[in-house]
Amino acid sequence: MALPELHVTLQELRYLVAVAEEKHFERAAEVCHVSQSTLSAQLKKLEEQLDVTLFDRSQRQATPTAVGRDIIAQARLALEEAHKIQEIASRRLDPMQGTLRVGVIPTLSPYLMPRILPELRISYPKLRLFLREDLTEHLVRQLRSATLDLLLLALPVRAEGLETLALFEEPFQIALPTDHSLARRSQIGESDLREHRILLLEEGHCLRDQALAICESPQVIEEFAATSLETLRQMVAVGIGLTLLPELAIRFSQTTCYQHLIQIRPFAPPVPTRTIGLVWRRQFPRQDTLKMLAALIQRSLPPDLRSARPCSPTHPITDPLPQ
Repeated sequence: MALPELHVTLQELRYLVAVAEEKHFERAAEVCHVSQSTLSAQLKKLEEQLDVTLFDRSQRQATPTAVGRDIIAQARLALEEAHKIQEIASRRLDPMQGTLRVGVIPTLSPYLMPRILPELRISYPKLRLFLREDLTEHLVRQLRSATLDLLLLALPVRAEGLETLALFEEPFQIALPTDHSLARRSQIGESDLREHRILLLEEGHCLRDQALAICESPQVIEEFAATSLETLRQMVAVGIGLTLLPELAIRFSQTTCYQHLIQIRPFAPPVPTRTIGLVWRRQFPRQDTLKMLAALIQRSLPPDLRSARPCSPTHPITDPLPQ
């Protein structure tokens, strides 16, 4: 008995994988930049063609059925292979042309990208960079679903099927009001922060977790959580508390109108840092593009943040993505 001919589009597969990653139809529609009704209609059409139910819609979140999980796994492979075909055709002999979809975390994007983009525009005018700023958890999901090609964020990242490349170590410093008691010191130890009120980013920002780990049980100002480093900086300026800032954000802040209200103090050794790097899917075909972009980023850094030697990729990540 001959199987019926299928007409499954790549767009339908993208919708399918997006729902699987987001576990929610509305959020998947936002990621795919379509209305929820459009996405739902396309997936319903796909289910009718395949004569299966892909998601259990009786629960609060979109949970794949048993057959749905198998089909989603193949959809991911199909999208990856289709992307390889597209990149081979568009790249030809120049790895720095075509479209590159890059996700960047909010605590890095406003301070690093202005250093990168001018040279990128001059050196590689054929490369069209599509940027998406979001939290690490959201960016990783979009990378795994092939909505994004590459991530630029703080390492480590734990997700199955991804690889990373460390680019540079970014030190942290302390921002505090000019009349703060710690402002009289030339350096501040991590243990000194336990006795003082700390301003942090809201839940979901990896920098919040890093700050909590550095400060060791600080007196967090629980009634306030910022969505950006600039908001934290403004709260420090009006005397609400102190905070931790990464080096690139500090250098950017030297032109702000309220900078005279803030003092920046380095940590006493050993200075805490975060590792900034690239993350990509293991099957991503544009390895030459990765290398050239990594080199450009390192060239664009302040001299004291540049690596003494070229960074090398980590071993493939095998840890499962937390459910």
